[in-house]
Amino acid sequence: MKDKRVLYVSSEVIPYLPETDISSTSFEAAKMVNNLGGQIRIFMPRFGNINERRHQLHEVIRLSGMNLVINDLDMPLIIKVASIPKERMQVYFIDNEDYFKRKATLTDEDGNLFPDNDERAIFFAKGVIETVKKLNWSPDIIHVHGWLSSLLPLYLRNYYGNEPLFRESKIITSVYNQSFDGTLDEEMRDKVLFDGLENENVKHLKKPTFVNLLKTAVDNSDAVVIGGDDVPEDLKKYIDKLDKPVLPYTEKEAFSQAYQEFYETKVITD
Repeated sequence: MKDKRVLYVSSEVIPYLPETDISSTSFEAAKMVNNLGGQIRIFMPRFGNINERRHQLHEVIRLSGMNLVINDLDMPLIIKVASIPKERMQVYFIDNEDYFKRKATLTDEDGNLFPDNDERAIFFAKGVIETVKKLNWSPDIIHVHGWLSSLLPLYLRNYYGNEPLFRESKIITSVYNQSFDGTLDEEMRDKVLFDGLENENVKHLKKPTFVNLLKTAVDNSDAVVIGGDDVPEDLKKYIDKLDKPVLPYTEKEAFSQAYQEFYETKVITD
């Protein structure tokens, strides 16, 4: 992995949010590549329950200031950055007052999904890609974690399909068991179609359930990692039918070796 560039896009990363399969794996995978001499970038949303003072987040003025169009509305993009203590790894935070200022992540205090989670996912995907373009940083691998990140492969392959910076990039989607009940906004598909994507590309989003979001992600990925030991059965069956490399669920003790081998033998094949 020496000198390889790996972009990690995750809905959560420790130490900024509590430890889960997603937050710990996003951190450990990035740390592993970093220790092997690779170059990494980590992106996550700047949720309002992240303590900016404690974690020393600060705005990157040269990267902020762009407006992203979400469902015909201009939404300002703010980029903040912080360094993970002792690890020499930087994390970039996608921020917007309307979408991420509230003091919670994906649900309210009663456990109900926020009604604008669909727009937050669109904003996050486009915000990451636009920021990487500004950095002029061409990743060899883009590894996506968490359902809020699941639109990134779709946008990268279609909306940004002709972008030279990502022409050689391989996309991996990790699938976890951190799901949600019900659906996101029923108009999510129309909001994505507003960006000029084709109907065929968003067929699963007619009903934006957790499983259908992940189907959309893996359809537009080059490889899949099973990140939990109890991923929904219908999602596993869907992935099994795809002609793509799949890394089965790996216990933490064997995690680093398995990921390194998967990256080097199944994803980067040149």
